[in-house]
Order: sequence, then C-alpha cells, then structure tokens
Amino acid sequence: MIDEENPSCSETAREPDPSDSLRTFGAVMQALREHAGYSRAEFADMVNFSKHTVESVELGRRMPDVALVERSEEALGNTGALRKASKHVTRGRGDVGLAAWFRQWARLEREAVSLCTYECRLVPGLLQSEGYARAVFEGTVPVAPDSLMESFMARRMERQRMLFERPTTPFSFIVEEHVFRRRFGNPDQMRQILDHVLELSSPRNITLQVVPVEAGLHACLDGPMRLLETPSGQRYGYSEGQQNGRLISDVKEVSLLCQRYDTLRSQALNAKDSRGLLERLRGEL
Repeated sequence: MIDEENPSCSETAREPDPSDSLRTFGAVMQALREHAGYSRAEFADMVNFSKHTVESVELGRRMPDVALVERSEEALGNTGALRKASKHVTRGRGDVGLAAWFRQWARLEREAVSLCTYECRLVPGLLQSEGYARAVFEGTVPVAPDSLMESFMARRMERQRMLFERPTTPFSFIVEEHVFRRRFGNPDQMRQILDHVLELSSPRNITLQVVPVEAGLHACLDGPMRLLETPSGQRYGYSEGQQNGRLISDVKEVSLLCQRYDTLRSQALNAKDSRGLLERLRGEL
C-alpha cells in the first residue's frame, strides 16, 4: 500500500529510483532552463533551492517539490508546461510516502465540493480510529521507525478534520464488508473501529454504504478509487496499488470511474442497512 493511507519508512528517502515520468519531467525542466540561458547554479539561486536539488530533479532522481514547480514556472515564463507535467509524475520504488501525485490529490481534496471513496482493502483513512491507524502504520514494510509514527498519526488525524469542518460537503464511502470483518488487535479494538466509523458516518452529509459479501462480483473489482469534484466543476480520480499511485484528470477516464462508482452504489446496501450491518458485526464481538 502507498501514500498517506499507508506510508512507510521510505518517506525519509529523498532520492527515489528513477521512473520514466520522473526522467521526462526532469528533461523538460532542464530543456526549459537551458533555453532560457541559465546555468544550474544561477537557476538554483532564482528558485531558492540548492544546486544539488535542481540537479537531482533534472536527472530524474528526485520528485519535484510543489514549491520548486511553481517557482520554476515563474522563472521560465509561466508556460504551464511544468505544472501540467508535474501532475503525471510518479516515483520509482522509493519515497512513496510523500508522492507528489498524492500531495496534489490531498490539495484538491481540501477544496472539493464532493468526495467519493471506494475501498476494498482497509478502512478508508478518513474513517480510521487512532488504534486502527496505528495498527496499519505498524504493519508497513519496510518497518516504519518509531521516530516517524507520531507524525504519521498526526497527519492522519489532521486529515480527518475535514469531516467535521465541512458539514455541507457531501462525502460518500463505499466499503466492502470483508474490510470490517478483518480482525486486528483484540475485541475491544475491533469494537472501537466499528464505533468510530458509525460515529463519523452519522452526519447527514456523510454516506457510508457497505458492499455485502453476498453481492458477488461487481464493476469496481479493478481496485480502490477516489473521485472528487472541484468548485469549478472539474472532476478528478485517484487510484493506487502496490508501490504506485495515479492522479487521473482525463475526462473520459474519470467519467468511466464515475459510472463504475454509481453502478456499485446501486448494488451496495443503503446507508440505513449498512449501519445495521456494522452494528450486528459489533454485536458479534
């Protein structure tokens, strides 16, 4: 698993293995810099980053910081090329915890007028209790050092604040039943996560639907996904898997994901029956 939902200790690594998109972004940045007539040292001073950082990005060894992208755009004529290219950059094997594509999603998420999440692996991060989140972090491979655990927890709990701070924003969650049946810790911890999910999903703007195990196969079997709509009406998607993640902006692809989500919404239990199922699961503990 990856990103903010399940970061690993590789978050401390600042030099990931190159990916094609990293190398491509770096080559574009270098070409624009050279076309403008700046040396790396001169350009580094202009954007207020070290020469080493600029070199690492241009050679595809490091993810471009958001600040570096913005400052580089301003220094190189505001063509929009770097901003657009940065949305499609993904890492190699390293530094998956602070992926640029997730930072971009999180930024969009904070401003979205609606948010939809389908999850088939674990309780969504926005609904996790502290005990559940800590168990997720403790289970990461490579093992996360103790020095990072509290920062992981603080980030998770901070992200959850949007559920309380935005009472008019629609949040929709569709989660597979087996996610809530997966055991962790002791029965008290299991009851805590079920109570936590029931509490967080009780406001009128938050809808939780459970896909019962007897529902069988459905249209979202390709994996978890998230969807959002911006204040300007643009829709984005986000998908992830082992050691990778992708921010999706292509209109046709996002439309397809929305169709799949809407189809699954009609196949899942309604909100009332979903709460009833979670209450029954709690009673079985």
